[in-house]
Amino acid sequence: MSSLNHVQRVRLLYKTILRLHRGLPNELQELGQTYVRDEFRRHKNCNPKEARTFMLEWSKYTLTLSEQLLKNAKSDIGFGKHIATQDGVLDSFTDDQILQLYNLFKETTGTQDQTIESELSK
Repeated sequence: MSSLNHVQRVRLLYKTILRLHRGLPNELQELGQTYVRDEFRRHKNCNPKEARTFMLEWSKYTLTLSEQLLKNAKSDIGFGKHIATQDGVLDSFTDDQILQLYNLFKETTGTQDQTIESELSK
C-alpha cells in the first residue's frame, strides 16, 4: 500500500467504501453512496492536515462497516455506532460538521425539525 501515491490511496478507499455499501439494505445503501460521493468531492482540495484526518476517519469507517457487515450476516444486529457525548467527540466537531450530522440524522430517521425540537426540549 505504501507504493501508492495519495490520489491512488484516496481512490482505493473510495471504491472500497462504495463496494462495502453494496452489503447494506437498499435505503441505507442509497443514502451511504450519496453521502460518500459528496464528502469525497467536498474534500477533493483540502489541505494536507485535513486530508490525513479525512483518510484516517474514513479508513476507520471502512473497518467498522466491514465488521458490522460480517456480524450482520450471522445475526440481524443492525448498523451504525452511537456517538457518546461524554467522550467529547462532538466537542471537536466544527459547526458545519454538527449541521451535517443533524441533517444526516433527519434523513436517516425521517424526522422533521418540529419533532426534533420537541425531543430536544424534553
